[in-house]
Formats: sequence, C-alpha cells, structure tokens
Amino acid sequence: MSPGARGPDRASAPDRASAPDRASAPDRASAPDRSRPPARARSALAPAPCAPVGPLARRRAREAGNGPAEGPRPPRPRPTRETGPMTHPNRTVLLRGGDVHSPADPFATAMVVERGHIAWVGSEGAADSFSSGVDEVVDLEGALVTPAFTDAHVHLTTTGLALTGLDLSGAASLPEALALVRAHRVARPRDPVLLGHGWDAGHWPEGRPPSRAELDEPAGGRPLYLPRVDVHSAVVTTALLDLVPGVTALTGYHPDAPLTGAAHHAVRAAAYGAVGAPRRAEAQRAARQHAAALGIGTLHECGGPDISDEEDFVALLKLAREEPGPRVLGYWAEPVSDEKGALRVRELGATGAAGDLFVDGSLGSHTAALRDPYADAPHSGTLHLDAAAVAAHVAACTEAGLQAGFHAIGDAATDTVVAGVRAAAERLGPARIRAARHRVEHAEMLTPETVAAFAELGLTASVQPAFDAAWGGEDGMYAHRLGAERARALNPYAALLRAGVPLAFGSDSPVTPLDPWGTVRAAAFHRTPGHRVSVRAAFTAHTRGGWRAVGRDDAGTLVPGAPADYVVWRTEELVVQAPDDRVARWSTDPRSGTPGLPDLTPGRPLPVALRTVVGGQTVFVRPNE
Repeated sequence: MSPGARGPDRASAPDRASAPDRASAPDRASAPDRSRPPARARSALAPAPCAPVGPLARRRAREAGNGPAEGPRPPRPRPTRETGPMTHPNRTVLLRGGDVHSPADPFATAMVVERGHIAWVGSEGAADSFSSGVDEVVDLEGALVTPAFTDAHVHLTTTGLALTGLDLSGAASLPEALALVRAHRVARPRDPVLLGHGWDAGHWPEGRPPSRAELDEPAGGRPLYLPRVDVHSAVVTTALLDLVPGVTALTGYHPDAPLTGAAHHAVRAAAYGAVGAPRRAEAQRAARQHAAALGIGTLHECGGPDISDEEDFVALLKLAREEPGPRVLGYWAEPVSDEKGALRVRELGATGAAGDLFVDGSLGSHTAALRDPYADAPHSGTLHLDAAAVAAHVAACTEAGLQAGFHAIGDAATDTVVAGVRAAAERLGPARIRAARHRVEHAEMLTPETVAAFAELGLTASVQPAFDAAWGGEDGMYAHRLGAERARALNPYAALLRAGVPLAFGSDSPVTPLDPWGTVRAAAFHRTPGHRVSVRAAFTAHTRGGWRAVGRDDAGTLVPGAPADYVVWRTEELVVQAPDDRVARWSTDPRSGTPGLPDLTPGRPLPVALRTVVGGQTVFVRPNE
C-alpha cells in the first residue's frame, strides 16, 4: 500500500494540510463513530456528578455492570516499545487504546499520523482496519493524546541561562539571596559576567532589594546582573556599572536602587554581550529541551534591541531550524516606519515586528503606565510610545503585510495602543487592520471599553495567566501596587472571550516558568472568580490560540490535515470543568459531545508528558516509560 493511501482519506497530503474545514465534514472518515455509546464526563467546577470519561473508565464501568458492553475485538498488533519510535516525520504511525482529544471525534481512542500530519482520528474498532498498513502501532495503554502546547511569549536564551545558572526565585529572604550569589560566584570562576534571575523583594521579610554594596561583597568584585522577576528592573554590582560608560547619565539610573529604563537596558546589553556564543547555544538547547519535556511544541520568541541582540535572535532561529525540538517563531520588537524597515525585520527571520515593543513597563517595577497613580508610589509609571507612534508602526506593518504588536500592561498603555491602532484603521480601513491580526502582549489592565476595542480591531491578546496566580489575590503584589479594587479588574479573560477577542496563552518565561498545564489551571481558577474561563477554553488558548496568533488556522488541533504536533500524557480521569454550572451540566451531557480534559482542580497532580511529537518527529521521550 502506498504511503498516500494508508489513511481512510487523503487529508494528510501536503495540499490538504491547510484545509481544516474539510476535516470536519460529516461524510469524512474523521466524523464520530455514532455506533459507539458516548462517554460521559463529570464537571469538577460545578456540582454535576457524572462518570469520568476515558477508556479505562469505560472498562471499569463494564466490569461493574454499569456500562455498555462491547463485542470482542481482534488481537492488537504487538506495540513498539523501544524508546526511539516515531522519530522520522515520514513514518506512518497508528496510536490506539487511549483518549485522543479531537474536535473531529469527541470519543476518539485512536489516531493515524502520516508524513508529519494527522491522517485520521476515530474509534478503536475502525483502527483495526489500518493496523496492517502502518509502519508502527503504539498502544497508548489508556494515555491521553492532545495537541502540543504553544507558548506564545518566551525569552529562550534567558530562560536557558536561568535553568543553567543562578535562580533566585526560591530565595526566602535577602540574606539567602546573597548566599546564593556567593555560591554561584564560587561555582563559576571563569564567567566574565555573573548572571542571575528571579528575585522578588516583595516576598522577603526585609521588603527591599539588595543594595549595591551588599551585592559587591558576595560577588567578589565581579560584574553581576540580577534582573527582578519581571525583568523590567535590575540590581547590579559596581563592576558591571564600570563596563557601561555614561550609564549614570541615563534615564532610570539610581545610585543605590534597582535600575530601570535606559540605564537598565544598557547594563543588560553589557551583561549579555559578555556571554559567548557557545554558552548561549547551550542555554537555548536547555530551554527547548525543557519545553519539550513539558509538552510544548511551539514557542514564540520575543526578542528586540532593548532585551536581546540580533546575533542572539538569529542564532536561536537557526538552531531551532537545524536541531530537533519545539518550533521557534520569532518576533522582533523594533519600530517600523516603511517598507525598508519591514524588510529588515523579515531578513532577521522574524514572523512580525511585535512582542516586547514597549509601550510601558511592569507593575512590579512601578513602570507600567497607569491612568491614576500607584497605590504605593507617587507617580503613574512610564509611557514609552504615544498613540501617534503606535499608529505609524501599525500602518507601516499593515501596508507591508507584516504583523505588528506591542507590550502594554497598564491601563494608560492599553488606551494608547487602542488609540493608535484605531488611527491606523481610519487611515487604511478596519478590514485591513483586522486581517493583519496584530497582537498586544500582556494586556493586563483592560476596561470594558478597551475590551470592546480589542474585538472591534481584531487584536489578539497574548496573555499570561500565571501572572494572576503569582501576583493576584487580595494580598498579592497587584493589590499592593494598585489597591484591591483596581487589582481585581486585572486579566479579565472571561470578558475577553465573551467579546470575541482571540486569546493566546504564554508564560513570558523566565518571568514565570514554562508550565502549560499550570497556565491552564491559572486561567480556570483565576483569583477573581468573574474572570475565570472553562478548562477547555483555556486549553484552546494555549494550543490553537497560539497558532491563530501567528495567522495559522490549520494547526493546534488534532484533525486530519493538521500538523502532527501532539503529546502523550499520563494523567488521571478526564472531566469537563467550567466556571458556570449551566455550561458544565450541558458539557457533561452525552449530546454535547464535549471531550474531557484532566482534572486541574488546585492540589491535584498535573499531567506528565510521556512523549512530545512535533511535525511527526519525536522530540522528547520520558525515560523509563
């Protein structure tokens, strides 16, 4: 049998990969097998006690006499058990005996992968007819298969440096942080600059960052760069300042306090400029390997002249093209004013002139731009771009066919973005602006009016639910910076979804760790109940949403024709979780055909990735599984 004829249809052929709409047609082989009794899922957020879904649950129900009987099945072919199957994207693979999370068939237990694409999704009985025509059969043994996650906002080199270097996120006090600095200095005697990450003085009893003198001693007189957890300010040693002539005259320089603004950007450039290419590549590999182990198949790298450099950005994209691992799609945050500027961004290999093009800073560092002053500081933050600059960038990118985007956190910053994009729409027409799918990163402080404007202008909100988990709540950092009332309004994911604003979830790693299931949990169990979304909606934002954010509607889901980016998970029972009891009751009704997902109730264990596959190629296999 030829490779193109092994599946029940030819949707995996390259010319069909971009036609996801065909995959859901009722006469396709991917339509649900209605002869199989539908499974039922329980709701974990609403009191709707129903049976969990999944092949193991169905088997237990049959054994207890509570479930539908199934006739005898032909013996399964012996599964491949070595640790290196599915490594070649041209292999044809049948996965069976699990739960396949697919809108093509909400009760699917099997899937065929062919030539790097999904070829078929369906029931166990139908899978028998394909078993003799594939290169490999994998017995899932009840495991869950889902699309691979997409992290829509990362900084991979700094993530890798944090993974392999000094991590202060666990320091419980200022003395403990200084002790970690001393130990790191001893362990890295040859590093020209010591690098760390992750401190948050708000969690320390002292309630303040280290002074320069306090850092100079444990660093042993060596250059040291320690950005705050949000990476919008940093404490440094005297030796690092000595490497940056004129730094004391730059905006954001403070004699004995964290550096912000231009001063921070200058010392950051000096610190990372001292990191050689071999160590950068080591860090990039470590970050991609870590992402693959967490079930992440695609990463949106957010680079730019203020946060990295062109050499690092280009080298990362080259490494990702040449070595197995998660895909890396790069955004370069540099203003574009004409076709020449757009061409320059494209020549770097960037997907768009977006990402961290700063309209403002961060709440933790008191640099996010607010309409009204901070509750704990006598100012309103810093606005780096005005509406005219936003409009010029958006118009130039739109005319060049390039995606634009901005970093905007405070309400004054999101107001500025909306005003600028609307001005560009008045010049070019709203249809062209909407078609470009421009992005806004973070978008934390949104009013009902700005939410409506995001929907009107077709803006994608690239957001980080882990921010709320880390800093939300009545006594969190947000409440300290803004007061409880303003803090409760942050990150309104439910309102964005109701308005029709596309969501793409990410981590902003290393600001918060790569943790996709934790991110889905954070959105479903938002600290402000009114902002919660269903687990299914959150999961979609972290899979298909990331692909839609780059203009692709044919990926991030397991349907025929889609790229074979998927993960095999070890997890407990599957449920349907929704914040609204009415939604939950319908979702657990068999007529809804809603596929279940892992129970993400806080305190329950998160799923563990057993295998991650990108484009049909295995990029991670958990040892001893």
